Amino acid sequence: MAESTNVLTHKRWSPYAVGAGIGVLSWITFLTMDKALGTSSSFVHAVGLATWFGAPGVVSGEGANAYLAKEISAKTPMFDWQVFLVIGVAIGAFVSSRLSGDAVKECVPGLWSWRFGPNKAVRYVGAFVAGLVMMFGARLAGGCTSGHGISGGLQLAVSSWVFFLCTFAAGVVTAFALFGIKGRAHVLD
Repeated sequence: MAESTNVLTHKRWSPYAVGAGIGVLSWITFLTMDKALGTSSSFVHAVGLATWFGAPGVVSGEGANAYLAKEISAKTPMFDWQVFLVIGVAIGAFVSSRLSGDAVKECVPGLWSWRFGPNKAVRYVGAFVAGLVMMFGARLAGGCTSGHGISGGLQLAVSSWVFFLCTFAAGVVTAFALFGIKGRAHVLD
């Protein structure tokens, strides 16, 4: 069967084309907003705003949480461009999965099922906990993979290159710790 000429229906895209697209997006972001690409700040921003509405004294005033006070002020817009970037990534992933016909058909991937069993709840809890650990790490490092890895890497920031190398090393160690060498037999192409 011939592959469609419409790139939006492809299950996999060229990593070079995607990398070039992210580079162009970074240029546009720096040019128009004087900001680097990043996503983890939008989650902190959302927590700060929710806290500000529910308990404003925690975010501003005497005895305020310094971390949240730095993120939120009276001048902080409710939704900034990073929030829309995160929303756009989620919508784009959903649309891409539908257009390519590669919508998620299994809630528990084969590798996870082999190692931890087919229980959806265990998979969802594992994914949620992993997300919390990654967010904590991103905030501890002062940025996420898009902020450090893409924006910082493009600017040749040494801290971003160290972050990226540590991220890859930690990913390899975590994969071996969770799945071992035998896990590779359960990974689909």
